Amino acid sequence: MQFDPELEEGRLIKRYKRFFADIECQDGSVVTAHCANTGSMLNCMSDGARVWFSRNDDPKRKLKATWELVETPHGRLACINTGRANRLIEEALQAGVISELAGFTQLRREVKYGTENSRADFCLWFAEQPVFVEVKSVTLGLPDSDIAAFPDAVTTRGAKHLRELTALARSGQRAVLIYCVNLTGITAVRAAQEIDPEYATALAEAKAAGVEILAYGTQISPAGIRVTHAVEIVQS
Repeated sequence: MQFDPELEEGRLIKRYKRFFADIECQDGSVVTAHCANTGSMLNCMSDGARVWFSRNDDPKRKLKATWELVETPHGRLACINTGRANRLIEEALQAGVISELAGFTQLRREVKYGTENSRADFCLWFAEQPVFVEVKSVTLGLPDSDIAAFPDAVTTRGAKHLRELTALARSGQRAVLIYCVNLTGITAVRAAQEIDPEYATALAEAKAAGVEILAYGTQISPAGIRVTHAVEIVQS
């Protein structure tokens, strides 16, 4: 995924009301950007951090800027726009980067499934057999470690998706969870049990039921992002 045009750089003044961020541009002006992230963004930001943002002149948009990247307090780059994860994974699926899911004949997005009114991020077909795929964006890097964790805040929605995938696996269908690690310098991912123990329990139950748990790392720059390699899943 290439940013076109390339992102603009600035400095974070503050994030507030969850979905807003004030950014000082390089010319000294200040822009209010949309923060497309419902999590806490723990360990992702600090006042004055280097950030990168995109602009969109769509007249229907109230905020013309979107916060995309940040340099974390630990010197990593993170893509904090969680809306990017699905596109990145789709590109990787189409390119065959995610070897565990290579060879599908059809890909559909936002497919209804389960008993809790859920929509799978992707449904892939292999010889007319569907595989349901959920994607989660990981940006929580642990201090003094190359391990990342998910989630960075309690996520009832994430737990619901795990229940749905678990039910599919127990019924004999193939179900997959992919962590898209939108954070550089990471070699492994684990459940953030200290933040959301219910999610961690649901993840363990999903794995025991046969849900495939995958994690893939990315290369990130203001020019673009791409999924490049598998990373290890480790226990909490």
